[in-house]
Amino acid sequence: MDLRKLKTLIDLVSESNVSELEITEPEGKVRIVKGGGAMVQYAQQQPLPATLAPAMPAPPEVPPVAVPAVAPVGHTVKSPMVGTFYRSASPGAKSFVEVGDAVKAGDTLCIIEAMKILNEIEADVAGTVVQILCENGQAVEYSQPLFVLV
Repeated sequence: MDLRKLKTLIDLVSESNVSELEITEPEGKVRIVKGGGAMVQYAQQQPLPATLAPAMPAPPEVPPVAVPAVAPVGHTVKSPMVGTFYRSASPGAKSFVEVGDAVKAGDTLCIIEAMKILNEIEADVAGTVVQILCENGQAVEYSQPLFVLV
């Protein structure tokens, strides 16, 4: 399990009412328990990579997400969860929206994948897409701006 996926799982547990999460995959098993201090157990068939060794004093730094210098004008559609941003339903498929498209409230703008679940993100207001603030396949955080509508 890669570090990005592990961090996403930890963030999902810390931001939810779930107190314990256990996931088993072919490459190993992860158990995350929320309490006074976060506890993560990672078990796998092969030895732990150096980046996940138990002797590590702190988790690795995650590079900061680039934030636009100027606040976008218009209505900002924000991510309701941590996950991976996708502009279309499948690779090679047409994007749900492009810059300049008119959308109605309830139209699907993108998909955010979180824990192998595909969540459609819909426009909460009618308008025209003037900016798409994320790249396809990019990891997004809770409340991160995704689109600007006017």
